[in-house]
Amino acid sequence: MNALVLDRVSSLQDGLAQHGVDLAIIAPSAEMYHLIGRKLPLTERFNAVLLPQSGRPRIVVPRLQVPLVQDLGRIFDVEAWGETDNPLARVAAYGEDIGARTIAVNGHFWSSFLLRLQGLSPKARFVDASPITAAARLHKDEREIALLTDAAHRFDAIWADFFANGHLVGVTERDVVRQIGERVAAQGFDPMAWCDVGSGPNGASPLHHHSDRVIQPGDPVVIDFAATLDGYYMDTCRTPVAGEPDPSFVAIYDVVNAAYEAASRAIRPGVEAQAIDRAARQVIEAAGHGPQFLHRLGHGMGIEAHEEPYIIDGNALRLAPGMVFSNEPGIYIEGRWGVRIENIMLVTDEGGRSFNDATRALTVMR
Repeated sequence: MNALVLDRVSSLQDGLAQHGVDLAIIAPSAEMYHLIGRKLPLTERFNAVLLPQSGRPRIVVPRLQVPLVQDLGRIFDVEAWGETDNPLARVAAYGEDIGARTIAVNGHFWSSFLLRLQGLSPKARFVDASPITAAARLHKDEREIALLTDAAHRFDAIWADFFANGHLVGVTERDVVRQIGERVAAQGFDPMAWCDVGSGPNGASPLHHHSDRVIQPGDPVVIDFAATLDGYYMDTCRTPVAGEPDPSFVAIYDVVNAAYEAASRAIRPGVEAQAIDRAARQVIEAAGHGPQFLHRLGHGMGIEAHEEPYIIDGNALRLAPGMVFSNEPGIYIEGRWGVRIENIMLVTDEGGRSFNDATRALTVMR
């Protein structure tokens, strides 16, 4: 673990140099977890990683949190502060000592802390660390890819068991959440981050959570859930049908599946992220449903459920091996139903590969 932390410290320091940043202050967040491999509480008790452009980094924590980070002492100087101390004054003094004139803070750094630190550091210029920290997390390493692969295989097992043994007809959306949640827990995940279940007309709202609506025969049911395993998210969506589907729904389902496949074929290194969105959108537009595709095609996935790269028109970021993102086209017919299919994709040297193998065929359930 220490070797991994050292590599990530070095990589982030290279990013600071490239952006002309003297010091990064990273509050508890996905960025901190990626850097040091643990989650510290984000509370009124200030704690952060202080990462200079060169030299030994520092972790500032309340004295009561020292046991959480003391094993990192071979890499970081651990500075503990007492309940009556002023930790921000210490941070300002550290910045002054190393001559930091450009200081980057991450997005989870509280504005109240930032304003006080600015007052204590009048000579410093403060900037957003996000371009640096996002780049450091953009390409997943072998360990991360292996973890996501494991999580995806467990999700495949959840879908297979649910399709074979779960129930839709006559149960509520809330009960479907229970059925999925039990299977998620059995596969060793942390509690679900979310489980959105939209049956019939509720499925026409992409962000419908779930309700006590009873699922009727013939209803399509959009089921989108996510959970974490060892700190990393997995997220998929399928749209099974409660009993025999309406033929018009089958036609729409086939369009969404074709859009998914078109996007998958378009994924390769060097292609702009927006081109993947366009590949799926063109299929849906050609079928006459462009206005019913209400969202971007995808989002990055890792320590955060939504992170770079975002697969959306206007994003000219060029894909590269190790990038991970969702492929989730959808069509939403107001007052009737919705369809969404989602897998998580990995960019490889050869093209795009889905982590998930659960069937995308239209599934009819009891």
